[in-house]
Amino acid sequence: MRQAIHTAGDFVSDLGIRALIWLALLLPYRWRVPAAGWVARHAVAPLAGFGPRIRANLDHVLPGMSEAERRALIREVSDNVGRTFVEFYSHAPFSARMRDVEVQGPGKAALDQARAEGRPAILVSGHFGNYEAMRVAFGARGDPVGALYRPMNNRFFNRHYAAAMTRIGTPLCARDRQGMGQLIRHMRAGGVTGILIDQFFANGAAVTFFGQTAPTATAIAELALKYDAALIPSYCIRQPNGLDFELVMEAPVPHTDPITMTQACNDSLEARVRAHMGQWLWIHRRWKPERQRRRAAASTRPGPSS
Repeated sequence: MRQAIHTAGDFVSDLGIRALIWLALLLPYRWRVPAAGWVARHAVAPLAGFGPRIRANLDHVLPGMSEAERRALIREVSDNVGRTFVEFYSHAPFSARMRDVEVQGPGKAALDQARAEGRPAILVSGHFGNYEAMRVAFGARGDPVGALYRPMNNRFFNRHYAAAMTRIGTPLCARDRQGMGQLIRHMRAGGVTGILIDQFFANGAAVTFFGQTAPTATAIAELALKYDAALIPSYCIRQPNGLDFELVMEAPVPHTDPITMTQACNDSLEARVRAHMGQWLWIHRRWKPERQRRRAAASTRPGPSS
């Protein structure tokens, strides 16, 4: 019975999301994107509790931030979430806008070199700016980039979300056994894949992000080492007009060991977030300090006496 209620709730929730997408797509693109930002700021954020989540993260990593700065950040983050979401579902106009955007930074030459040598590449990023804009830009030029993604918990929503991500570029590899096998085949063939690193991973390495321990999976670095892939921090920075992006590919992370490489990726992302605070997904429970405390406490409990 509980499962049926949960499923029904997911279905109704997805109907609401589909309705908002449909209404947004009726607008011209130049109005659609800011309108989605406005709806996210004034309706979605209060209903979904964005404010308390963002404040909890700030209390953990930036407790000295003023109340005025916090309020402004909540507005900026909510606006960027709305814009990003509707861009995902606006493939044709979004692609047209991204087609001629020049990719800046030394990582582009490193990517070209890896391709010339038949080596794979991983474009590592985070939930920052529009994190799919780089894939959109490459795809618009007939050069699709695959992605590794975590399927959404709402299976009704996930169907059209995954379809939208697939239109951007293939292969789209889910974070499961089958998806990882697909990703490995893609890398062995010298493919390019976009992967986001800024997710809490309970059994991950105790690396830091914004000066606090943020358990992070080392799998991205391990894949780069195993398949000799160029690991290139890549970012899509939303510009002041709210519609355009600066695409930046930094110098590749040197191949050393998984923990050092993972920390380097976190440091790179942190620098970008600090420069554009409102463009990172501060809604995200990135640190989960309460879970880390419980795990630490459990590890120090004495075991049963022999």
